[in-house]
Amino acid sequence: MTTDMRKEDLKIVFFGTPDFAVESLKRLVDGGYNVVAVVTMPDKPAGRGRQLQQSDVKRFAVERGLPVLQPTSLKDEAFLDELKALEAQLFIVIAFRMLPEAVWQMPPLGTFNLHASLLPRYRGAAPINWAVMNGDTETGVTTFFLKHEIDTGDVIQQRSCPIGRHDDVEAVHDRLMVMGADMVVETVDAIIDGTVSPIPQEQMLTAGQQPTPAPKIFKDTCHIDWSRPAEALYNHIRGLSPYPAAWTVLVDESSTELTTLKIYRTGEPEPFKGDEHPVPGSILADRKTLRVATADGWLKVLSLQQSGKKRMDTDAFLRGYILPEGCRCQ
Repeated sequence: MTTDMRKEDLKIVFFGTPDFAVESLKRLVDGGYNVVAVVTMPDKPAGRGRQLQQSDVKRFAVERGLPVLQPTSLKDEAFLDELKALEAQLFIVIAFRMLPEAVWQMPPLGTFNLHASLLPRYRGAAPINWAVMNGDTETGVTTFFLKHEIDTGDVIQQRSCPIGRHDDVEAVHDRLMVMGADMVVETVDAIIDGTVSPIPQEQMLTAGQQPTPAPKIFKDTCHIDWSRPAEALYNHIRGLSPYPAAWTVLVDESSTELTTLKIYRTGEPEPFKGDEHPVPGSILADRKTLRVATADGWLKVLSLQQSGKKRMDTDAFLRGYILPEGCRCQ
């Protein structure tokens, strides 16, 4: 059923915060769609000076002269009244916080979300990280209508994207950002044309299959447990690179000194040779290379960052840092 509406007539409110959402907003604005307002997070203090920083979405919206709403609470009556007064027919949500029912049920054509996974796989806050961390070779983007439970709504459109063997989160993020922007525009067009046929996620699960969680990443999640297999740690490290970054502690047994290292990139897992059975976390290094033992092989560290320093290649790090004899990672 067509809406008999042109894209210029469809009033859209866009909800988003980080750069992942900017590409979709840009595509809508440049495409002549009628974005009547942008809702984003309040400015937050950041950096050494703790100066207030605008979100990526707000910066773009201000540059393009779009009205910006920054409610502290999405349930605030004044905000809800302001939202209603816009008389928007469609809300679009990308990388934003969970909306209360009073918000997502407001527009007559519904509220849809762009999610960076092939739902029902990877429901949650960090779908790209977990897909790479788990060693998946494929991920994608999904648009779906919002409902009560997070990331469970009926699927509108979906498209897959390969994950390369050497891809980190940044590479996958950037591909999905562009692919997702294409899909947002296609979804809006389908809603205007009345050609949308949403599919319940329950129908997309095969017998016995369960949705995959993608919970928020915390500091402990990023810690490298060297007693795990090399393949698992290879994926773990690239699944957290460049942000928030996997980390380990360099321990010098001869002193109480501890050095925290963020690990951004490693080489392919190298199986132990012959009768090699080093303790996990053991280090094998020379002036240019640094390998760390895992449960079943070595990982050659290629890019790292010492606490308080800049990210650098390992050979540059080793030129300025003398590894104590017998030190290890833990």
